[in-house]
Amino acid sequence: MAANEGNHKRPLEEEDPIVSLADVLEEDEELENEACAVLGGSDSDRCSYSDGYVKRQALYACNTCTPKGGQPAGICLACSYKCHEGHELFELYTKRNFRCDCGNSKFNNLQCKFFSEKDKANYGNKYNDNFFGLYCTCKRPYPDPEDETPDEMIQCVVCEDWFHGRGASGDDAGCSVKEEDVLENTVCKLQQVKKKGELQRDCATYWPHNWRNKLCTCQSCLNLYNELEISFLLDEFDTVLAYETKGKTVEETEREKCDPLMTALSNMNRIQQVELIYEYNDLKTELKDYLKRFADEGKVVTSEDIQHFFEELQSKKRRRVDGMQYFCS
Repeated sequence: MAANEGNHKRPLEEEDPIVSLADVLEEDEELENEACAVLGGSDSDRCSYSDGYVKRQALYACNTCTPKGGQPAGICLACSYKCHEGHELFELYTKRNFRCDCGNSKFNNLQCKFFSEKDKANYGNKYNDNFFGLYCTCKRPYPDPEDETPDEMIQCVVCEDWFHGRGASGDDAGCSVKEEDVLENTVCKLQQVKKKGELQRDCATYWPHNWRNKLCTCQSCLNLYNELEISFLLDEFDTVLAYETKGKTVEETEREKCDPLMTALSNMNRIQQVELIYEYNDLKTELKDYLKRFADEGKVVTSEDIQHFFEELQSKKRRRVDGMQYFCS
């Protein structure tokens, strides 16, 4: 049946929701902060291969070059931009102690544009189904097109896989450790937990905030961490929070270097600096308050509204300048 080609208008409840410019700016700021947290600690212009097994970095898997059925491989941020532009990539967030695979034997004829020769394999890397876009014990993609239940994914502190948060409680997630792996005949915090009958079952567990600080550090437990290859749990800089904080700090420093306002300020005398800062803060505050009115009333900001805003701002500036009194000393 042919569709009507006339001026068809959908019912009001089916209209696209109106989004104000203030909403867009706020969402853009949130996305920018999130990107800074995840990517800020990684170098977007240089392959991390020469750094060896990086403590923590943003990683990607290329479904175009290493699809399911082949060998899993991970690439750094810079290679995702330059070597795999236009490819289908899986974002892996961050992983610890990983060396960039781009261009090694897992990629057939593709060469890394940063390093043409790399080791055939990085034997210290650890892989899981995430590198093929599959997560959790259900081995499904995220978001899952066949799952209509809204949910978030939580990353395991130990294996770094992602699990569905349904029914989860607590602040941090970790894989369960079997009883035979943690039992010792020494007196330590682990033994105290054992006596209370609080050893973890063979399932996912969710731990309270700052749980790392409560881990036992007796020699017996230190040996146990080494045997299980989980000594990183005692490293305060291993946490994603530490990585994100580092990323934000680096990004803020780079912004200050490239900020045209800071560049202009460095070439002005003190009086000019104060005036420019005043103007900048005034513009920022006025614009935010102006756009908020539209957001509160659910109105769309038009070009005429923006023009009116700057005309009003300029008028206020003229009144302020005209009203100044100058005194000679």
